[in-house]
Amino acid sequence: MTQDNITQHHRLIGWAYFFMFLALFTVVVGLIAYGLAIKVAHAKEAEVWVQAQAFWIMRNIILFMLMAIFAVLWFIPLHFYVWDAMQWVTGCTIVGIIFSFIAWMFLLNTFVQGFFKYLKKKAVF
Repeated sequence: MTQDNITQHHRLIGWAYFFMFLALFTVVVGLIAYGLAIKVAHAKEAEVWVQAQAFWIMRNIILFMLMAIFAVLWFIPLHFYVWDAMQWVTGCTIVGIIFSFIAWMFLLNTFVQGFFKYLKKKAVF
């Protein structure tokens, strides 16, 4: 195991956390974080705690995207009706906002937990 590979894995995980933070603002960047983490997760010579960090990022990006997709489904009636056209449309919109907030807070919490464990060079699980 060379020192270059170890520093490259650390750098990839650092970038994955950076893109994980940016995924709070747009979901597309989460795919980049997922891709960087999957490179480290499948590396044979990676340290165990770095692979645990990669699996943490991958798992939480997938969960965040599933929650975001579920939250987006509640906004579908807005495409067909005006906000105040019917009461159930307003209700669906409010529920969508609540689920979007829950997904956003989930990713923020997992980012903070994982990043501070990464700075301590410990496994996050």
